Amino acid sequence: MDEIAVLIPCYNESKTIEKVVKDFKQALPEAVIYVYDNNSKDGTDEIARRAGAVVRYEYQQGKGNVIRRMFREIDAKCYIMTDGDDTYPADEARKLCDAVLKRNADMVVGDRLSSSYFEENKRPFHNFGNSLVRGVINRMFKSNIRDIMTGYRAFSYQFVKSFPVLSKGFEIETEMSIHAIDKNMRVENVIIQYRDRPEGSVSKLNTYSDGFKVIMTIIKLYKNYKPMGFFTWISALLALLSTAFLAPVLGEYFATGLVERFPTLIVCCFVYIGAMEAFFAGLMLSTMRQKNLHDYEMNLIFLDAEYKNKLKNE
Repeated sequence: MDEIAVLIPCYNESKTIEKVVKDFKQALPEAVIYVYDNNSKDGTDEIARRAGAVVRYEYQQGKGNVIRRMFREIDAKCYIMTDGDDTYPADEARKLCDAVLKRNADMVVGDRLSSSYFEENKRPFHNFGNSLVRGVINRMFKSNIRDIMTGYRAFSYQFVKSFPVLSKGFEIETEMSIHAIDKNMRVENVIIQYRDRPEGSVSKLNTYSDGFKVIMTIIKLYKNYKPMGFFTWISALLALLSTAFLAPVLGEYFATGLVERFPTLIVCCFVYIGAMEAFFAGLMLSTMRQKNLHDYEMNLIFLDAEYKNKLKNE
């Protein structure tokens, strides 16, 4: 088991990967640097290997697929996840590691938004999107993670081995953040300096399509992690919509004793039934989720025993 594993997912980062690997080797000499190449066509893997990294491959395209492979294959006491584009300073890594190894944090967030991100990043929609996602998630889940979409994080063994990676692309960071909040894990925010990509290095993140995926991921995860709240909102909206259309029908009935718009009455009744079904669906799913949380906590006991056994056998 590695003391510290630095995980670097890469796709066509030949211009920066050598510097990133060397910087992390200097900042964390005891760490093993893993570069996972995701179908690069510019020789990223060979450059990383010459720089001293352990190079492995993930052939399914997408950052989420790479992270899934990394988390399955590597055992370490502390994991550092960073990008291969040289936007995150390696000299901040020790602070993230200390939070995991010395203060028992499960996830440490490299907080760009509280430092230089808005000055360094020249893409205004990225800046707006990061602020929007942070506000929405912290409000929905009553948390205080200061940078939801940062790619610079540290993790404990317990987090890595209990995190089910479902996302395939850049929405993976959002999924990590919500998982940590929902499972009541210890999360720390560490302010880091951020620098924009060097000239010639191109971002793989598409502002609009990947932004849409992140928004859809938030909605999906809110449904999965907060089913009572999600389906209560749907129930309330359906009830309000039905009431708005039913009110004139009832007004006419009380005034004349006649129902002149039977189709409206029938549709409103079905919408009310839909509202009740949504509410009870949320209630049942909430109960099931509570059972899943119980099972998850019990599984952590076995995971901790496995971790201690691996340490004992080293």
